[in-house]
Amino acid sequence: MQAKTSTGIPMGSSGPHAVQPLPDKPRFGKAISESDIAAWNIDIRTPDGAGLPPGRGSVADGQKVYAAKCAVCHGPDAKGGSVYGTMVGGIGSMNSSPRVLTPGSMYPYAPILFDYIRRAMPMDRPQTLTNDEVYALSAYLLNLNGLVPASAVMDAQSLPQVQMPNRAAFLRDDRPDTQATRCMTNCK
Repeated sequence: MQAKTSTGIPMGSSGPHAVQPLPDKPRFGKAISESDIAAWNIDIRTPDGAGLPPGRGSVADGQKVYAAKCAVCHGPDAKGGSVYGTMVGGIGSMNSSPRVLTPGSMYPYAPILFDYIRRAMPMDRPQTLTNDEVYALSAYLLNLNGLVPASAVMDAQSLPQVQMPNRAAFLRDDRPDTQATRCMTNCK
């Protein structure tokens, strides 16, 4: 006779359970394919823009995307809104107090702007912008900071060419513990 709950549902057996033999070696999932990795491999090497995807966007297109998807948090013309402060100005303020942290003042390389927007914006829907939208937003914000003309079009070739005003203010970290050599077999 099998035990039942008060509503008549059969309860599990409390007797001995069969022990399942362990396999020779653990089996954790399956090998990952290059196409599976591609969706996650979106990093961009910032000095030269290696890894920037295909696409392009103009300052004018960026202004439209900004108005539709960014202004609610960042305010009109990126000068600060209900959620975030300004993204314009601050050039030359890294060595002063207070610092004004904007893409024009704190990024040593323009591809960092693309990388950040693509990964993190919009805040409530990260990674939903198309590559063209991200290039356009990058162009628009760089224009607002006076770094590219209103006629600028950003793509994988032009974005790394933008000279960021604070590039020389960053120091290369040459401590020995910051270097890593990738090793997959016979590592020493």
